[in-house]
Amino acid sequence: MNTQTILNALIGKEVLSDPQASVIESYEAAKPFSIHWELRSILYLGIILFTSGIGIIIYENIDTIGHQVIIAAIAALTGACFYYTAKHSLPYSHQEVKNPNKFVDHVLLLGCTLFLALEGYLQFQYNVFGSRYGLAIIIPTIVFFLCAYRFDHRGALSMAITGLASWLGLTIAPFSILSENDFTAERILVTAVALGVVLVVIGWISDQKELKKHFSFTYMFMGGNLASIAAITGLFSHDFKIVYFVIGMALSAFFVFRARYAHSLIFLLMGVIYGYSIITYSIFITLGEDAAFALGTFYFLFSSIGVIFFLLNFKKFLGIKK
Repeated sequence: MNTQTILNALIGKEVLSDPQASVIESYEAAKPFSIHWELRSILYLGIILFTSGIGIIIYENIDTIGHQVIIAAIAALTGACFYYTAKHSLPYSHQEVKNPNKFVDHVLLLGCTLFLALEGYLQFQYNVFGSRYGLAIIIPTIVFFLCAYRFDHRGALSMAITGLASWLGLTIAPFSILSENDFTAERILVTAVALGVVLVVIGWISDQKELKKHFSFTYMFMGGNLASIAAITGLFSHDFKIVYFVIGMALSAFFVFRARYAHSLIFLLMGVIYGYSIITYSIFITLGEDAAFALGTFYFLFSSIGVIFFLLNFKKFLGIKK
């Protein structure tokens, strides 16, 4: 349904007159069209292509260029990115800082990426950190946290949280939590739950104290996924099931209430899906195989009806007006 169809319908119902419809049609035809997201996508793609191109050039010309020249070039580009960001950024504030110069965000992201490339190249070629891999990870993590708060950049914050998880031996990317973390090891599992809970708490404190309040979503989303998936894994395959059950249900309840507070469908889905998984497993493991098999059909039938009801009425729960 386009503008002309809508206007014709309104004219037919005598809501608008022909002159009024002509004015609206002229306005709709002449108003500016936003290409904000298209430009952001092109800039992000440019950063990816630029860093990839640098890697290819280095790989193909490593013997002729020389390691010192390559390191100097990467260091110069990294310094230039951070200098440009610092020069064109606004003063620090506990609240969200909206810089009208959107190019600064992409330059900072490029600088952080080049910093990782520089450190990785130094370690690969000269082994500057030796076997102290933790030091090689924690240095960029600290740098990214400082950049995130000083320049108000959620991308740098995500990189910092990812670095912190890597320092602890974890992968925190949502689609890689299960596949790349060895949750069969008790130490890794406990670390994942602890880190996830800490990140959620930091996000909650950021929101309550209004200290970079807009960072709370990143902390809660990344930490909540990590802790919840680790708790469910512990419930499935480890001892102390009651501990993992309590932690998992507490996180699910928190995200359900948080969803209503923040009007967030993502948090609501996290709370419902993780909570449903924990409750379903706990019920079936408590009843035993025979009873679970007998009641399974009815349970999944009524729970499916509940899911459909939830999908039809989630806006009411979140307090979102239709």
